[in-house]
This record gives sequence, structure tokens and C-alpha cells, in this order.
Amino acid sequence: MASEKVTAAPEEGYERGLGSRQVQMIAIGGAIGVGLFLKAGANIEKAGPSLILMYALAGVIIFFIMRALGELLLYRPVSGSFADYSREFLGPFFGYFTGWTYWLMWVVTGMAELTAAAIYINYWFPSVPQWVTALVFLVILFGVNLISVKLFGELEFWFSMVKVTALIGMIVIGVGVLTFGFSAAGDTAHVSNLWQFDGFFPKGIGSSLMTLQGVMFAYLAVELVGVTAGESENPEKTLPKAINTLPWRIGLFYVGALTVILCVVKWTEFHANVSPFVKAFAMIGIPAGAGIVNFVVLTAALSSCNSGMYSTGRMLRTLADNREAPQVFSKLSVTKTPALGITVSVLFMGIGVVLNYVVPEKAFGYVTSVATAAGIWTWLMILVSHVRYRRAVAAGRLPASPFPAPGGAVSSYIAIAFLLFVTGLIAYDPDSRVCLYVMAVWAAALGVGWLVLKNRTPDIAARREPELEQVG
Repeated sequence: MASEKVTAAPEEGYERGLGSRQVQMIAIGGAIGVGLFLKAGANIEKAGPSLILMYALAGVIIFFIMRALGELLLYRPVSGSFADYSREFLGPFFGYFTGWTYWLMWVVTGMAELTAAAIYINYWFPSVPQWVTALVFLVILFGVNLISVKLFGELEFWFSMVKVTALIGMIVIGVGVLTFGFSAAGDTAHVSNLWQFDGFFPKGIGSSLMTLQGVMFAYLAVELVGVTAGESENPEKTLPKAINTLPWRIGLFYVGALTVILCVVKWTEFHANVSPFVKAFAMIGIPAGAGIVNFVVLTAALSSCNSGMYSTGRMLRTLADNREAPQVFSKLSVTKTPALGITVSVLFMGIGVVLNYVVPEKAFGYVTSVATAAGIWTWLMILVSHVRYRRAVAAGRLPASPFPAPGGAVSSYIAIAFLLFVTGLIAYDPDSRVCLYVMAVWAAALGVGWLVLKNRTPDIAARREPELEQVG
């Protein structure tokens, strides 16, 4: 029987400045990023129309992950989120490893988004070096995140509003082209484009499955709603609503948008490093349409980078509160933001600016593969923590969450198997395999760091019961 109460960590010092409106749009916007707007071009080239199926399949798994996270969040909503749950259900080392790995994920995702933003600016200003654009955006978003969580939330709200409105507009226009045949693409736009050019799986099922690693990158950030728990006004109301809207968001913005785009323009027209949405609107021939879409995808990249700065600062503070990072990161600024954590994270994101200077043509591919590997680890920890939590509830050791995941632990086991399969695909692909080498080095570095921490503070490795209080 589900508990009627929600357990929550004691006040963490943050300003609860994120209202329902902002949390909902952060959740919606988190599922729409550069992975869809830019990377989808390369994936269409590899898989053709079958990419639609890959997004739908991965979307089901993401829903399982988010419902598992939702059950944990309503049991005990904290800004440390999955790192705290890993610490509680798997042990202190896993909390430490997950917190730092999630920080790494957002740092490299920030690099990817800065790279994408620079590529989009080149659409209008091809003479401006990518690294210059990336640096300018990095500085602007850094300033926004230092001011207050309310400003972050408001900026993210409008970023997400632009993305959502534009995607809905694209779908409506695409359906109009298919239905009424207007525009330069009207003569060739047809649903049969989904199978007419070498079939639905034009390069084979194996090639389609290999795109799953890129598809999973597109879904990175959906778990960001968990990080907002410590700064949401009413987490017990806003978080379930945000998570339960995930299926229609995935169905509309990913599966729906790609289906329409691939019906309007045959899949052979799309290529890597060109947004399929920009390409489609250029072929439709709507005046300034491609430029408008390019502005939208630029907004998506900046939105994700903005979120990355937000989450990295909070994760560093969680690590510091648990003595797994320098204590100086636990301090809040006068505006109740983890300013030092944000600053250090931004300095590391600056490596992306350097990559854009040294290898601008490869920067995006390098950082997205590392981000995907780090994201898969985070999702695995959410799922394993959920399985352990359900066991504790069944044994009567913990209260039941008022937001139980459908399917219980079974759904989490299915998602775990899927993520391990995607990891195998990454290992098989020579182009993305490098990220596993990076993660191996990262794991070794964290292992050494853990040994140093244990020697300095032996009790850090001891399990500690979370502080809980009942809230209405």
C-alpha cells in the first residue's frame, strides 16, 4: 500500500525558486536538445526511416528509468538525487562515483552544446571561428547561472518554450505539406518515403541498432528534473506531473517530428553535421524558414548548456556535503547558488572551446560519446537503486513511495538489460569505443581519489542512514 506521505531531506539551504510552470518546462525542454536537432542527421544517414523505431524503443526505456527515479524522488526528494540514492542503497563509494560521473556527463555535454551552438552560428557567419562563438556563449550563460535559480528557471522556461513551440509548428507545417502538397517539397512529400527508398531498414537492422548510442545521447537530460527536487516549490506535486508527461513528449517531439520530417523529405537527403530540420525547411522553401529553424536549434543547444551549468554546481555541492569533494564547494553565494561549483565546472567546459580550436570537425563526436557513456552509468545507478529500494519496501524497512513505478522492479531489470546492450554496441563501434577508454581512465582516477579520501577520513566509507522528515 503506498504511503500517503512523502519523505524529504531536511532543508538544504537552496532557494525554492522553481515553480510548477518552470519545472514542467525544464522537464519538457530536457527531452529536446542537440541530440535530436543536430545528431539526428548523422543517425538518419546510418539508419534511414528505421531511426523512428529506435527513438520509440529508447523512449520506452527512458520512461522506465524516469518512473524508477520518480518513485525514489517521492520517497525522499533531494537535490543530490541519484547520487544520494546510490549512496543510500549501494554504498558510499557508488554515491561518490555516481556524483562525480554525473558531473563529468554535464561538463562534456556542455562542451557538445557549445560546439553545436558554434556550428549553428556558422550558418549565418561562416567566417567566425567556432571557438570564438563557443567562448562567448560560455561566458553569457555562466553569468546567468551565478545570479539566481529564479533567473536560471525563467531563462530555461523561455528556452524550452521556443523549442516546444517551434517543434509543434514544424510538425503542423510538415503535415500541411503532406496533406495539401504546397511548397517546393509538395510534389515529392509522401508517407511512402518511409519505405520507398530501399525499405524501412535501408542499411539493415544491425546498422539501425548501432544508432541507439546516438539516440540515447539525445535523451540525456531528461533526468535533470531529479536535480531540481531540492529547489522546487512543491516537489510532491510537480515531479510526478513532469515525469508522467514524458511519454507524450517523446511521442510528439521525437517520434512524431522525425516521422513528419522523413515523410516530407526522403531520408537520402540528410547527412551528418547538418540539422535535418534546417535541411527539411530549406527544401520546403519557406522564406527564411531554414534561418528560423536554425535559431530554434541554437536555442536548444544554449538551453542544454544552461542546464549543464545548473546541475554541475549542485552535484559538486552534494559531493562536498558528503565530504567527497573539497568542502569549499558546499558554500552558497548570497543569491543561494553554488557559485564556486558552477565556476569550476565552467572552467572545465572551457576545454570544449579548446577542442573547437584544435579539432573543430571532430569536437562534437568526441564529447557526445563520453557524455553518453557517463549518462548510461547514471541511469544504471538509478535503476539498481530502485531495485534495492523496492526490496527494502517489500521487507518493511522503508516506507512505500506514493508514486510507484508501473511494473515495479521488473521494468528496471528490462531497462538495465537494454542499457548494457547499448554499452556493448558502443564497445563494438570503433568510432565511439574511445569513450570507454576515457571512462576507464576516469574510473581509475576516481578509484585513486576514493582511496585517498578513505585514508584521510576513514568514516567516509561507513554507511549513514539518511535524515528523513515527514512533509505534507
